Amino acid sequence: MDLSLNCKNYRLFGFHLNSLTCRCLAAVFLVLFFKTALLSSSSGGYYGGGIDSVSLDSDSGIRKDKFLEVPQIVWGLNNQKIAFSRACLTARLLNRTLLMPSLSASLFYKEIDLLQPISFDKVFQFEKFNSLCNGFVQLGHYSDVLNRTRAFDLQKGSGRKWTVERDLDQLRHASEDPIDGFEVIRIVGKNPFLWHDHWPVKDYARVFECLLLVDEFAKEADKVVSKIREVGRSKGFDSDGVSRYVAVHMRIEIDWMIHCKKLEQRANISQICSSKDEIIQRVGNIAGLKTPTVVYLAVADSLLEDSSILSGWKQGLNPFEKKKLGVNGIYSKYPYLIQSAIDYEVCLRADVFVGNSFSTFSSLIVLERTQKMIRMGVNSWCGVDVRWPSYAYNILGESNGPQRWMTNMSDSSLGAISYGSNSISCRGY
Repeated sequence: MDLSLNCKNYRLFGFHLNSLTCRCLAAVFLVLFFKTALLSSSSGGYYGGGIDSVSLDSDSGIRKDKFLEVPQIVWGLNNQKIAFSRACLTARLLNRTLLMPSLSASLFYKEIDLLQPISFDKVFQFEKFNSLCNGFVQLGHYSDVLNRTRAFDLQKGSGRKWTVERDLDQLRHASEDPIDGFEVIRIVGKNPFLWHDHWPVKDYARVFECLLLVDEFAKEADKVVSKIREVGRSKGFDSDGVSRYVAVHMRIEIDWMIHCKKLEQRANISQICSSKDEIIQRVGNIAGLKTPTVVYLAVADSLLEDSSILSGWKQGLNPFEKKKLGVNGIYSKYPYLIQSAIDYEVCLRADVFVGNSFSTFSSLIVLERTQKMIRMGVNSWCGVDVRWPSYAYNILGESNGPQRWMTNMSDSSLGAISYGSNSISCRGY
């Protein structure tokens, strides 16, 4: 494109311009042209309802003088982690620092007065989060806000008419003036877990990697893992010098069985619910599983008195839950959120993990284990032995065992993990 201007006898809106004026206009024109071109090249595009990975891979830094405030984060631990990550990525889209949100220590999400709010930095390491996620997302303190009385309230839409496209348009509009001129944008409305999803799995995974438990709870998880391995050694399960264990996330609580039956009816599928006997049978049929070994059962406290969950296991599989393991006292002194966080770490570190693909708890554990495998150069474990294998017991796999399971890290949204899926495979792409 020829950007030169012929200033001889140049006219603009009927007025004659001299050469000096013309040269000035030419300079302004050139500046505006290149500025427009630059903005166009850096704005990124959209695909599959998500933000283009090109625009989110840039680590140029997040503004520390503009903030986003979100509602208290509620529901189960892993729904809260997803909600927190979605809030972080929303703040990133707006090029703002996310004000440290309040989590919920309890599970009484319907009774607002029973939510037992707990600050993010009481569960996860604040400074470590900002260090690990530096340039990608940023957390800030409320004390960082200069004008605490003036904020823009952004109402999140809901209902069938509030589409993914409308939600994204609202956020893009909020990233422009006059809304962007406010020091704080306060999002009001529903829980962030229910916000529309605009980001690929890899961006969520990057936020998850920055979430490290505070030392107090990490040490409690260490104690539980050490106890499991100690039991294995005491029973002679470490013939090669290593005491391994299998972790099984048993979702057989009454409220879960009611929920999953309704899901099966709505989705017209029969691969969500699994009975105790089905779980025991399929775990026992895992091909190549080294036995004897300890099987740690991550179950709800209400099932700890049910001795039947410890019977019926295949020879060589030695089941333990918190009470039999002697660690129930570690869990009982903490609220629900922390109990779940400790169990998450115990399952994450297991040599073999078996869970339910419709559980966010199981799904996020598999996501992190998939990341570990990918770092080791393993993008697929179809037909091969790998470190950190995971399985879904609710889906029938080879040899009447559970289905091999890796997270599809190239997925354009977190939908399958947020709400579960029976479409899983042994590939991480």
